[in-house]
Amino acid sequence: MNSSLLLSAATFIYALASVFYIGSFSFKKQALARFGFWVIVIGLVANTCGILLRWLESYHMGYGHAPFSNMYESLVFFSWTAAALYVFVECKYKESIIGVFVSPLIFLGIAYASFDPSITSKITPLIPALKSNWLIAHVITCFLGYAGFALAFGFSFMYFIKPKEAGARSLFAKLPEWDIIDELTYQMIVFGFLFLTIGIITGSVWANSAWGKYWSWDPKETWSLITWFIYAIFLHLRLMRGWHGKKLAVVSIIGFLGVLFTYFGVNFFLSGLHSYA
Repeated sequence: MNSSLLLSAATFIYALASVFYIGSFSFKKQALARFGFWVIVIGLVANTCGILLRWLESYHMGYGHAPFSNMYESLVFFSWTAAALYVFVECKYKESIIGVFVSPLIFLGIAYASFDPSITSKITPLIPALKSNWLIAHVITCFLGYAGFALAFGFSFMYFIKPKEAGARSLFAKLPEWDIIDELTYQMIVFGFLFLTIGIITGSVWANSAWGKYWSWDPKETWSLITWFIYAIFLHLRLMRGWHGKKLAVVSIIGFLGVLFTYFGVNFFLSGLHSYA
């Protein structure tokens, strides 16, 4: 057994969890959602073991670095953070139906890493600038922030599909109450915002140690800052202006589009110090 096999298994397990959650939503069968939760927990265990084994494999190959150094590893870690955060949220709120809006995101992250032919799963040595303990702190905090934003993005769609008056037989009758949707979205964005802030700070310290300056307006730095401001606007509108509901959901969705461009757009369309492509 090697890390690639474990992570491939985690990919298919997350896919199965998504099928259970979507089936629960479509057929209004709560039992399917309960199966989906335990399947996603199994996927999280496989994902965890795969990351740890990959870390160990890098030591055996003589590289000895945390598995956060390329696009494959970062996408695998994103799925892990999103799955771990989702498991916590479902245990806290007991609203299993929300899994239908999150489990596909968890699956798509690791599936893209596993199946895109342009992404290699090969373990490679770090370039000198990445040989720093700040790498672990920076990547972990940034991706915890991304996980919070991903969950908020999924939850935001509930605002647009939950009718104001849902009949007992409606497909949308099992969606959480409006105040729960609002609280879930807000808490995930607060979580994501705090960790993204820490990620930007640790990244600045790392940049100073690697390149001699805290900020260089690298494309990923710039877009991370833009994303930070979008979520800062979200928090301002909610806390100071009293916004709720669909208007804030739109800001949440725009914010996650900023996250996606920060990660994928910068890697593929812009060149810089952070580019994986």
